[in-house]
Amino acid sequence: MTSSAPQHSPKKRRLVQPFNLDKPLSYFFYSKDHAQFHCTMDGDSDLEDDTSIFVGRRHELTERLEEDPYDLLTYLERASVYSDLGYPDLASGDSYKALLLCDELKDESFEYHEQALESFKSRLAEGFSENILKRHISGLAAAGNVTHTFERSGIERLNLDEVDEEIYVRIADRAALRCYQNLSLSLLLCGCLKSAYDFCSRGLKVAPDDEELSQVKDYIFNMAKRRLKTDEVDISELPDQGLVRREIYPWNDHEPNRFSLESLEFLNQELQAISTKVEVRAVELPTLVEAAIVQEEDGHIPTNKQLGLFATDDIQPGETVLEETSVLTVNNRLKDALCDACSTVLPPLGKNSTVVGCPDCYDIMFCNETCLNLALETYHPAVCEKDVDTISKDPDPKESPNALYLLLLARALAMSATQEIHPLDLKEVKFIWGDFLDSASNAVPISPKSEPPPVWTLPFSFSSNIATPLHILEKMDIDMFAEIANYDLWILNTLYSKFRGTASARVNTTTGMPEVAAVHPLWCLANHDCDPNVQWEWGGRMKLWCRETRINGKGGVKKGEEIWNHYCDIELPVQERREWAEGSLGGWCMCERCRREAGEVDGEGETNGERRSNRFAEGENSLTPTGVEVDGKIVENGYADLKMSFSENENVLSNGVKRVVE
Repeated sequence: MTSSAPQHSPKKRRLVQPFNLDKPLSYFFYSKDHAQFHCTMDGDSDLEDDTSIFVGRRHELTERLEEDPYDLLTYLERASVYSDLGYPDLASGDSYKALLLCDELKDESFEYHEQALESFKSRLAEGFSENILKRHISGLAAAGNVTHTFERSGIERLNLDEVDEEIYVRIADRAALRCYQNLSLSLLLCGCLKSAYDFCSRGLKVAPDDEELSQVKDYIFNMAKRRLKTDEVDISELPDQGLVRREIYPWNDHEPNRFSLESLEFLNQELQAISTKVEVRAVELPTLVEAAIVQEEDGHIPTNKQLGLFATDDIQPGETVLEETSVLTVNNRLKDALCDACSTVLPPLGKNSTVVGCPDCYDIMFCNETCLNLALETYHPAVCEKDVDTISKDPDPKESPNALYLLLLARALAMSATQEIHPLDLKEVKFIWGDFLDSASNAVPISPKSEPPPVWTLPFSFSSNIATPLHILEKMDIDMFAEIANYDLWILNTLYSKFRGTASARVNTTTGMPEVAAVHPLWCLANHDCDPNVQWEWGGRMKLWCRETRINGKGGVKKGEEIWNHYCDIELPVQERREWAEGSLGGWCMCERCRREAGEVDGEGETNGERRSNRFAEGENSLTPTGVEVDGKIVENGYADLKMSFSENENVLSNGVKRVVE
């Protein structure tokens, strides 16, 4: 897929702040007099004022990228803003795109070489911070190539008429080094130590004496020693799965009001096609977030508003509640005989077989004409003959669940491209709740007297969240730069959040590993309870029916009662069920059965504070690393400039949280 180079007119473009390639990512929350984005605020201004400023700046830079999507320096600028906002994952994504554009700029054979070079020239004409070019490009000033655009402004720019291509490459090399610095630190803060080490090593290879990269390398190994509980770290064993913020981003304008009359009418209209027994209503559910589960003074548990399914008539034991088919269905088997649309085992081939293949693909098969037509209408044209079907297939058994989530993401991207609709506006995902936390709840507090910072809950890796999705877009002939409005990293993270709380999986009976996953947007509206009144089975379609018996009584659902589904093995003990819920839904299950079995109904269960202390004492390593200890000192490379005193038996674990060392 090719596109023409953009034509820029520096005179028509607004003056932007000069970009400083020497400025590292900050990862600190700033006070109201932040130097770079200073504005007049009253004495009562607090952190929220700074956040709104950074969000506004992010909006400006995003608009600029939509106008000129090949500007690597704007990506680096936005990465810096993401660091100010406390999103190391998003900073990593922008830094990686900037690195790709550095490669495009330097190699004439690359697809976007002309666009990247033209954008780079335009930015150099606008200017850099004072002496940046002189410090990093030796001999440039002596050749008369640097002129000041404004008297005493501190901004210098290149005289484009006097500069040859080599100068651009040398400046791009300096920009690439900043990309390596950004990626190594940001991925460290996400908990992706192996990827952080890889980019750190690549940076040190081109700049062996770089102090910033050398320091990050030390951080990586110190964090690895803590997570692996060892004094000697094998590079091949560096953890590469981390956690990031799971939230509705402040700039996300695609999330609907799920409780509006319009939304409920749409969902109930969709539901009527697959069920005559239930309807969608708004309902109050116990809050799953661990930091908010302490009972209130009157004994009530904090709740939040969600959607749920309710019986419109009495439902008898064994009676079908709904049957749903979804094209958001994938499998991770490369050669197994499964339908590409519904992942059902293909019928035997023969004279009367219903199996059909795509007319244009060599080996993509469907169980019947219905599935083929559905695929052609909803997703297949975007991947037809694009060599996408081999990505993440036949994974290592340990990576099987992650591979399925990635394949769900790929299917959603194909659906978006085929239907020409924004990924978050697909009806299969639009109304799904992603177990989001409030943005303020995800932020790390700056006061040493505050409660322990939140535990981020969205699993994240460089491969699954950044590199492979971009590779998939490339295979689909989608310009990953020009299509930023549809495929920005925050959009992919939002899709992952929705999938991880709602996707169901089918296990291979031979290997015991998950091989098929699907998102059924109406089925998943039935909320989880560890004493469910329905059960489900998934073949080519999702079937939900009324249970014959419940954990604590007979089956059957009365008119007006809520439909209670189950997302885990309800035979597990309460602690294991809650561990599952924390990993998948972002917090403990707070259903009546779990609270009763944990002794919390009578106030005998663990308190929130006790649970947190136990986690740290056990050395749990799933928290997002931001603060580490180096040579007995706390390294403040996180989101708050914490000045905390620690006793001799305490160390910093993650997000500045204290952990008792046995």
